Amino acid sequence: MKGISEGSLGVGRMWVTVRVGSEDGSRFVETRALVDTGATLTVIPRGIAVQLGLRVTGKSRVETGAGVMEVDRSRAYIEIMGKADIVPVIVSDMIDKVLIGVTTLEILELEVDPVTGRLKERTLLLY
Repeated sequence: MKGISEGSLGVGRMWVTVRVGSEDGSRFVETRALVDTGATLTVIPRGIAVQLGLRVTGKSRVETGAGVMEVDRSRAYIEIMGKADIVPVIVSDMIDKVLIGVTTLEILELEVDPVTGRLKERTLLLY
């Protein structure tokens, strides 16, 4: 399914298969994730974070439709389309699906093609 949006939800949103893992690489889950270019960081539901043994590394204030709230931060292995890295994530008690934010896409050298609505590889910007 490399790069194919199986369920496009409009500009900057689509469903993809993602592999999420612990920072040390000892545990993994494969799941469907919503790519949302309106989100800064990737969001991992608390249940998956506990299953993977993700440790809380700090707190962040985030803006949501319900207002500003404080959430736990962590780091997780994320793999999409064969591209993988350890990235900063937010652990959520409110969201029950993995949500891929734009920071993760940039780290993995991916972007949403606005014409096709699919993920594609991109080149990092040096400056």
